[in-house]
Amino acid sequence: MSKLDILSFGETMAMFVAEQTGDLAQVAQFHKRIAGADSNVAIGLSRLGFNVAWLSRVGNDSLGRFVLDSLKKEGLDCRHVAVDPLHPTGFQLKSREDGGADPQVEYFRKGSAASHLSIEAIQPALLQARHLHATGIPAALSDATRALSRELMMQMRKAGRSVSFDPNLRPSLWPDEQQMIREINALAALADWVLPGLSEGRLLTGFDDPADIAAFYLDQGAEAVAIKLGPDGAYYRTRMDQGFIAAVPVETVVDTVGAGDGFAVGMVSALLENLSFPEAVQRGNWIGSRAVQSRGDMEGLPFRADLPPAQKAS
Repeated sequence: MSKLDILSFGETMAMFVAEQTGDLAQVAQFHKRIAGADSNVAIGLSRLGFNVAWLSRVGNDSLGRFVLDSLKKEGLDCRHVAVDPLHPTGFQLKSREDGGADPQVEYFRKGSAASHLSIEAIQPALLQARHLHATGIPAALSDATRALSRELMMQMRKAGRSVSFDPNLRPSLWPDEQQMIREINALAALADWVLPGLSEGRLLTGFDDPADIAAFYLDQGAEAVAIKLGPDGAYYRTRMDQGFIAAVPVETVVDTVGAGDGFAVGMVSALLENLSFPEAVQRGNWIGSRAVQSRGDMEGLPFRADLPPAQKAS
């Protein structure tokens, strides 16, 4: 294996996106794509030139082959993606909305192949990565994937690797809200860089102000926190500095799904290039703005050549 920059893990689903607006029950035509917050970030980092390993499971079915082929075409190292002979590949239906409204999404992922990912999938070669990016979604899928999340984050932190964590809350996947809060905050305590949205941070910490939310995670052991504020940009806080970074103006919002993943791509890539935290937030805002201007979860994520001069490392 060539030098591995980043390890990411989770579930990639097949996604059927409506070609017409309206109730999904009435839509006659769909376009097949892939979806998954964790793999969105992995793809975005791969497009920026990083060597990214993807750890997951897919079913031994046509959707699994489609997912795996799509990830490989994006340059991900998929040698550690297992093909599950017993459980299917998850998928989702996504509505088409005009005017930037949030789309309707219906998930078909319960008992999927990815929900059976476990700590047995951890191979020594994967732990050689410089960085681990994790989200709260695998922890919500099953006890086994939650144990995997915890073990990977612990091992990478123990080895001195950097770890980023986006809560990416999915309340519908958890038995109850209190368990979700408890488990997600326990994982956040294993990360160097914590990247919640404002509403997520408020729910997880009980604080309203971004500065207090950030302080909560700094007290848990994070080195830095960036809080996504949507059209208001982002707030960041480290042990030495804090501030607000303005959003990048967007004339027309096409699809809001994937904006937070784009922000994570910008943050992680910039920090691994040794840019400052404010510069990383600026890149996160810029890539997030690109994401909302394209239909699809990851179609708007840029390649290295697309970065404006101000977003490139000197």
